Amino acid sequence: MANIDLRPWREERRKELQKNFILVLVLVVVAAGAAGWTWYQQVAGQIAFQNQRNTFLEQRLSDLDKKIVEIQSLRKQREQLIERMEVIQSLQGDRPIIVHLFDEMVKATPEGVYFNTMSSQGTTINISGNADRPLSISDFLRNLDRSAWFQKAFLINVQSVTDGAEVVGNTFSIRVERANPNKESAS
Repeated sequence: MANIDLRPWREERRKELQKNFILVLVLVVVAAGAAGWTWYQQVAGQIAFQNQRNTFLEQRLSDLDKKIVEIQSLRKQREQLIERMEVIQSLQGDRPIIVHLFDEMVKATPEGVYFNTMSSQGTTINISGNADRPLSISDFLRNLDRSAWFQKAFLINVQSVTDGAEVVGNTFSIRVERANPNKESAS
């Protein structure tokens, strides 16, 4: 008689294959999970490292911004100090000029001319005054033009002062530019 195996071997084999399949499936899932976890940890480490680098760079940038602001304030202070030094130097250099101007003004003023006001704004000098005759005003203008310390003398107005029908004098206004012959010869 033939050898017949009555055991349910097919069913046992199916269970064995199913067990192996589940075991392999669990191993694959565990391996995939481990690989995913490892990948996640690696990416998280790279992100943390990049965040540290970004934080370091932001800190350095803020330090540099503070230094830039400090440098700008120092530059402003330097410019202000340079401006002050230039003003002081110009005042020191221009100090004797006023003496020369007044000396030349006295030399240029003919007899019969009297000043009421004299004002200076920058290099422009405005003079208003009285003269006993118009010729004295003309002489004054010519004298100012001849002087090395004045230039561009300009008569703004002349008015006669009358006492009844008789002319007793003239009022005038003159504008003149001050010059510095020392600077012109130095240039």
